[in-house]
Amino acid sequence: MDTRKSAGFWLVLFAFLLFFTDLKGQFLSNLDATKDDALFTTYAAPQNRSEYLNDQGYQFLWNDEENGAEFVSKEGLNFGMAFSRDDEFRFRLKELYREPVVTLSYSDLVSYYYYPFQGIRVTVLFDVFSSKEAIADIRVRNEGNFPVELQVFPYFYFPSRDTVNDILHQAPFDFYSFPVHKSRDGWMKEHSIPVSEELTGFTATDIRFDSVLTFVKYKHVATMQRVTDPFLHLKDQLRMNKRSSLAVKGFLFSREFRICQGEQVHFRMVFGLEDKEIRMPILSKKIQPLFATDLKKLVREDEEAYKKIPLLKGETNQHALKERDLTCFYWSCFSLLRQCMMPPEGKCTRNYYVFSREPKWGWGYGGQVFHESLSMLAYALMDPEGAMNSQRVYFERQHPDGYINYRTGPYLDETIEINGKLTSSAPLFNYENLGIFRITHDKKFLGEAYRSGSRFYQFYVANRDSNNNGLCEWGGEASLESLRDARVAVWDQVGWPSNFEGPDLNSMLVREARSLAVMASGLGFREDAAKWTKEAESRSNLINRTMWDPADGFYYNVNREDQSFTFRRKDDLKIREIIGFLPLWAGVSDRKKTNRLLHHLTDPDEFWRSYGIPSLSAKESYYNPIGYWNGPVWVQWDYLLFRGLLDQGYKKEAEELAMKVLDNMIWHLKQDHAFWEFYSPDDREAGWNKTYIWAGLAARFLVDLGE
Repeated sequence: MDTRKSAGFWLVLFAFLLFFTDLKGQFLSNLDATKDDALFTTYAAPQNRSEYLNDQGYQFLWNDEENGAEFVSKEGLNFGMAFSRDDEFRFRLKELYREPVVTLSYSDLVSYYYYPFQGIRVTVLFDVFSSKEAIADIRVRNEGNFPVELQVFPYFYFPSRDTVNDILHQAPFDFYSFPVHKSRDGWMKEHSIPVSEELTGFTATDIRFDSVLTFVKYKHVATMQRVTDPFLHLKDQLRMNKRSSLAVKGFLFSREFRICQGEQVHFRMVFGLEDKEIRMPILSKKIQPLFATDLKKLVREDEEAYKKIPLLKGETNQHALKERDLTCFYWSCFSLLRQCMMPPEGKCTRNYYVFSREPKWGWGYGGQVFHESLSMLAYALMDPEGAMNSQRVYFERQHPDGYINYRTGPYLDETIEINGKLTSSAPLFNYENLGIFRITHDKKFLGEAYRSGSRFYQFYVANRDSNNNGLCEWGGEASLESLRDARVAVWDQVGWPSNFEGPDLNSMLVREARSLAVMASGLGFREDAAKWTKEAESRSNLINRTMWDPADGFYYNVNREDQSFTFRRKDDLKIREIIGFLPLWAGVSDRKKTNRLLHHLTDPDEFWRSYGIPSLSAKESYYNPIGYWNGPVWVQWDYLLFRGLLDQGYKKEAEELAMKVLDNMIWHLKQDHAFWEFYSPDDREAGWNKTYIWAGLAARFLVDLGE
């Protein structure tokens, strides 16, 4: 879609009113979604039934016509179903009479139906009940005019290093267990992240199946072994997940049903991963109650959890399809955010978040970081107490001198000492706390946040101004602290970030001081408020005096030693990166300077790209739209610039920026039903890691435009 031509249409959509809704009319309970809808379909257990060490999520894959409708996981079990009627075997989407339609979807469960054959309706409610257990409730109804003979084949597969003979049948019901190995990646091993690796996989059913076939697949070669007879030979028909480079082991159940017209068969499967040490009788006893779990109650719990979210409402007739995309996207943002929240565990006495639970990647599973905590500005709309508690994780782990770790998690305090300096995170702490307070209006939290935030600010400026000139540079492991940790044009082409005083860090500190001023005023600390306001103004003046280039109309990094734009070669620091716009967000640039900044910001050849503002000007030789910090759109930074445009009165530009970013995010959510770490500003591409928590911040584009 040509985003420039369609801007007017999107602006109409963004003129939505916001209001609060009760449980009645809950959007995610009343879906009629196909694979072409912008719906997030990865699922993990709700916070109250989650745990860190052994935690398994699942992605519902329902958009690849060469594969079945399957629940897949990076290192756990994968589940799907196949059907046979009159010797015709079907499970791939392209073979189905009607592809899946999702009727209900929350962060932990999904309900959908499809038709493998005409007149045969299959309805599945899949629930990730806990970190260790998932439930698939299955109903097969004959909607035709005659009885049918139908064979049903639920199947499971998983990466394995073990032999096929390790799948064991247990009494007293159809209960199978098998060893599963998960590998910690290098980052997890280096940081001693204690994720369970040796596990016991299990599946159980509440009905007897006629037979079970086990199989093991290496690359393109499959061998199968009968456990019981008789069994339909499926070697050439069942193709397993091509994404795994390991051996894939699994097994497939088989049962033939005679279903009269208007009748249905109903059965439930429970499966998952348990600790290796668990005894089978204990595991069997543990999972038996799940066959009687009231799934409607689980849905009601989800509806209750979502009820505080502001509902977008607008015109619904003229542009129903696009409006539906926007609405699906909006609610999906909150499913992503909720899914990443974990209960108190280890060193965390409060709830906290991880970056992703499925797939699980090492550094994203270590703990919280300030820049990821920008996502709490959206999550607070759904769970005010949970967002405040996530920030309290920082309060409780703060060092006596005010320092806060780079990464703070249940089993990790990552400090990274370099040249005697501990690494912190980009100072967005007070900005986040104030934003959360503006949603929750919780004065107790405000007081806690002010005490912690003022100490953090004082630590930071005391330890990041090596020449005492009033401007700060990144310290510790500076590329990590700067948030822009790889493929940064200035870092790669000029020098290490600690050598420079930049508009990114110092604008953040201005915003931190201004946030503290507002917090102090709200607490009745007038003298403190005046002090923080003066602090912000002083730093703003220094930024404008040293980092603003009147010739180019842009803010650049400066040499820490002499505040020039030269480090090794004349003007080698004059590289136009997204950080040059942060003074606009922080309120540092006056009207004249902001208008000059907007000349660059809205130039399609530089930053005003098809799908958002890239992290580096497209005119720079180092630009790569799908690189890392040298071109892609990072949702959280585009949100900050969007917020700055709104705050400075540039609503038209803010609306168009929001449209650009959401256009690509929605397109990808419709294609692969996932959120990504970053997006290309120029093409329909995204990378590197999916199911990334901070993408959920995009809900604030819509909320803020409705203010």
